[in-house]
Order: sequence, then C-alpha cells, then structure tokens
Amino acid sequence: MLDADFFRRWMTATAASVDREAERLTALDSPIGDADHGSNLQRGFTAVTAALEKESPGTPGGVLTLAGRQLISTVGGASGPLYGTLLRRTGKALGDADEVSAEQLTEALRAGVDAVMTLGGAAPGDKTMIDALVPAVDALGESFAAARAAAEEGAVATTPLQARKGRASYVGERSIGHQDPGATSSALLIAGLAEAAGE
Repeated sequence: MLDADFFRRWMTATAASVDREAERLTALDSPIGDADHGSNLQRGFTAVTAALEKESPGTPGGVLTLAGRQLISTVGGASGPLYGTLLRRTGKALGDADEVSAEQLTEALRAGVDAVMTLGGAAPGDKTMIDALVPAVDALGESFAAARAAAEEGAVATTPLQARKGRASYVGERSIGHQDPGATSSALLIAGLAEAAGE
C-alpha cells in the first residue's frame, strides 16, 4: 500500500529531476516553444517541495492536491494549469484514504490524464505530454518501472510528429524532428514515481 510519505517522495524525486533537467527541457522548448519550459517547471516544483515541507498532508490525495495547487499558482504558460490539473484530479480521485493500492493509483492517474486531455483538447499523437502519460498509465498495471519505460518511449516517439496542439503547433511543420518538451517533462514525472517506489 502507498501512503502519504510515498507521494511526498514522488514529488521530491520529480522536483530533483526537473532541477537536473531544466536546461535540457528549455533547450527542447527553444525551437518549438517559448524556451521557458524548464525554468517554469523548476520554479513550480521548487514551490511544491517548499509547500510540502511547510504543511504535510496526511493522505496521498492531500499531497497531490496541494502539489497541483502550487503548480497552478506558480508556473507560467500552459504547463501550470496542465500539470496542476493532472495532480489535483489524481488527488481528488484518490479521496481521503490514508493508504491506496497501486491499482487505485493507476485508476486515479487515468482520471488525471483524462482531465488534462479535456482541458488541453489533446489526444495521443498530437505531440504533447499526453504522448508520454497515456502509455505510462497503460503500463502502470504491470509495474512502476514499466510505466517509466513507456513514458520515456512515448516522449522520444514525439520527435518525428508534427505538433497539432499546444504552443508547438504554431510552428507547423517546423515542429517535426524535435522531441516534445511537455512529453519529456511528463516522463520525468513518471520516472519520479518509479524512483519513489524503488524501481
């Protein structure tokens, strides 16, 4: 069973990897976006870590809801609302339970991803974070490590696609040949989950 500590570890692990990869995320964002994806997420996850140190919610749902709120209020551009929605909706789906199973997390995360698709209007193949998140949730039933691998593969697979949604869609065919920064940062989020699980 997964408790609030597990979810805090997930957010802390993600914050550390976003910190490490911020420059790469911004470099990926440079040719097809506003060149601020790394710095924006870095600011957001730093705020998440600080908030979790200040108030420590006692439930998995509480941890994710707080994290989502912080991202919405501190991250500029589309990333804040999208990531914030993902975590808040997942947290809400987990409810007030003190502990949740891996199966419950999978279903809650699927609800979170669905909420992101509704908000952003993106589907798999549109070259967005959805391309990493959907395969990750599908693989989560197998293991956390499988989810991480699926998210990374999904992110890399965005490279030959033409962006149909999000900021990158504005550059049209010039988006082809560039790995999507949102899918890449989503893979970091899933990698943080696998790290929290010790996989």
